[in-house]
Amino acid sequence: MKFGKEYSSQMVPEWQQAYMDYDFLKTLLKEIIRFKLRSNNAAPRDGAKNHHDGGLSRKLTLYRAFSGLVSTPGRHRLTHSHDVEEGVQLTATATTTTSGPILVNNTASSGCETTFLMAAEEGGEYELVFFRRLDDEFNKVSKFYKKKVEEVLEEAMVLNKQMDALIAFRVKVENPDGWPWEERTVEITRLASDIATSAAAISASTPAGAKSMKVRSQAHMEAIQEGGSSRAGRMEDDEEEEEEIKDSVSTGAGEVNTSRMRAGRPAPIDVLDRVKINNTKETPRSTIKGVLQVSKQTELKFNRENLMKVQERLRHAFIVFYQKLRLLKSYSFLNVLAFSKILKKYDKITSRDATKPYMKMVDTSHLGSSDEVVRLMERVEATFIKHFANANRTKGMNILRPKAKRERHRLTFSTGFSAGCVFSLIVALAAIIRTRNLLQEDGQKQYMNTMFPLYSLFGFIVLHIVVYAANIYYWRRYKVNYSFIFGFKQGTELGYRQVLLVGFSIGVFALLCVLANLDMEANPKTKEYKKYTELLPLFLLIALFVVLILPFNFFYRSSRFFFLTCMFHCLAAPLYKVTLPDFFLGDQLTSQVQALRSIEFYICYYGWGDYRHRVNTCNKSSVYNTFFFIVAVIPYVSRLLQCLRRLFEENNPEQGYNGLKYFLTIVAVCFRTAFSIQKTQVAWRILAVISSAVAAIFCTYWDFIHDWGLLKRTSKNRWLRDKLLVPQKKVYFIAMVSLLQNILENEHLNNVGKYRAFKSVPLPFNYDEDEDKDD
Repeated sequence: MKFGKEYSSQMVPEWQQAYMDYDFLKTLLKEIIRFKLRSNNAAPRDGAKNHHDGGLSRKLTLYRAFSGLVSTPGRHRLTHSHDVEEGVQLTATATTTTSGPILVNNTASSGCETTFLMAAEEGGEYELVFFRRLDDEFNKVSKFYKKKVEEVLEEAMVLNKQMDALIAFRVKVENPDGWPWEERTVEITRLASDIATSAAAISASTPAGAKSMKVRSQAHMEAIQEGGSSRAGRMEDDEEEEEEIKDSVSTGAGEVNTSRMRAGRPAPIDVLDRVKINNTKETPRSTIKGVLQVSKQTELKFNRENLMKVQERLRHAFIVFYQKLRLLKSYSFLNVLAFSKILKKYDKITSRDATKPYMKMVDTSHLGSSDEVVRLMERVEATFIKHFANANRTKGMNILRPKAKRERHRLTFSTGFSAGCVFSLIVALAAIIRTRNLLQEDGQKQYMNTMFPLYSLFGFIVLHIVVYAANIYYWRRYKVNYSFIFGFKQGTELGYRQVLLVGFSIGVFALLCVLANLDMEANPKTKEYKKYTELLPLFLLIALFVVLILPFNFFYRSSRFFFLTCMFHCLAAPLYKVTLPDFFLGDQLTSQVQALRSIEFYICYYGWGDYRHRVNTCNKSSVYNTFFFIVAVIPYVSRLLQCLRRLFEENNPEQGYNGLKYFLTIVAVCFRTAFSIQKTQVAWRILAVISSAVAAIFCTYWDFIHDWGLLKRTSKNRWLRDKLLVPQKKVYFIAMVSLLQNILENEHLNNVGKYRAFKSVPLPFNYDEDEDKDD
């Protein structure tokens, strides 16, 4: 695989815009190649020069906005005679690397600035543009990396405080009567010796981190020695500890003297005096209490149940944090490698030697030489293994670094085999119906009127699953991080092959039941067993439901439970906070109204005993007709309630307009259903037409104009929005009949715009802000 494709495949999708633009730099190199070819092929020297000048004016106009090629006008320079002879200038205020054709200047304030010393040569302007864009890309990457490193260092300090509280909580639970002060201090020091300095020693390598660590060190010393020593003694201890910390960081060891830190830690159990447990688990009861403004219980309860909950949440926070560190490490490595590759291509094309000086600057920059992430990863590994994996390194590392799922040939074979079975059974079904003339016999019309609604439910399910599998295929192909967007547990997300296997398996069993039903109906020996024949689809539906709710760890249990959870949240709206999986599933249910009505028919047909006589008397029941309305509007009511909750929580007027769309649809569905029951009433027909027209116009406007960005004259993509994930525009017009692609793409582009590759993880403890300010 070429490096460009491998580089693109290894990118974090949400950070894609922050990576070095390798493809664009390759296009600039191609421009240099084209100029050299034109120069070599042009016979007259003057003609070649004129041609070159014409192309140059166009190229410099395109890249005039880029900065950093030459030094800032106000910068002082020191020029030496031997450097001038070699075509090199040295900058006194910066770290400068010179060699061959370029001068590389890297400062903390202005970033990297490369001066191309061969610009006066023929075609040198093209190379000038290349280095200008190369500097811009390096500055972009370095700035992004530095910002992300600062974020993880701050988060490491927060996790450090959370671990202090967890260890104290664990001690309190295991020893409710309390320990002697000396034994308690020794035990806490043994448990938390690796935690106390994890983020502090690392963050001290930055000016901001050193300052914050100094404050924290002073606070810890004052807390532990309160009432035990004089003020002067505490000041001396503080200074000694700070000196030890500085020495350890400057030597690169990143370790703080353990004995000194033991003396500097606060009394362990006292941490619990200023923390509260965050109760982030939302239930209908908590939502109702929030609406009624009922005061919440904030007292800490020291029991093993709460300890397990706290440990699990903090364990998850460490796992997510470690994944961030891994992505940052990969980001640094990939970008440094990309700069090396593109410069080697440049040297090969121009026969110059620019790779060595430029890569020396890259390697000594914060991007290439910073080791905060690696050191912090080691700390997190040690902490996680000790406190969350029972000191079992193999177990801990398997959790922190789960192995990627491998596509097995068995899965591909099973999917293809089930797809072939579906196709074969459809052909066999059509052949049996035609050869036996089953639809021409007396009573077969009534038979089809009862059988079709029963088996059509499975057809709707299979069709929906196949469409969902197709969307997963496109999401993966165009790097939509759907597992992150949906919030799937890492490693449990299903690929399109697995989803297709589920859909085709259901289709195979449904078609087998249809064939068995028809065969029993056509066979004189079994024709009289009507009531047993009619039970086949019911047995199949019950079997699918049982598999769906089985708690055993087989057949994608995590995905099944995730689906059931989202389904319950939709039915219980607005008692749960609306997340993307919830309203995504709600939107899908709005397109499955007919399938929901088929479930109602199952209840009526089998519950009232019509299957015994193969007759359909459901339409004659007022109860059935009433639920015919209710079942049809349930998905739209659920989405309306979700929109209303988001309207009040987020104060977003767009959610109000979105809710209006579902309200108009509810009205239209009710009038259309009433007309289908009372077809002789002209009034119902008029109301159905008017309400349907209004709903259709508003929904079409909202979906096409708001969601898809159609009919925008100023859009970069005609008839579509500015940012598109799929380069083929026809895909959007084909996919407009379904919102599957659109919802995920909107969320993905939103995450990309904010460089959000991880969801915020709720932490178990909440520190008192006033106490933290004192610290």
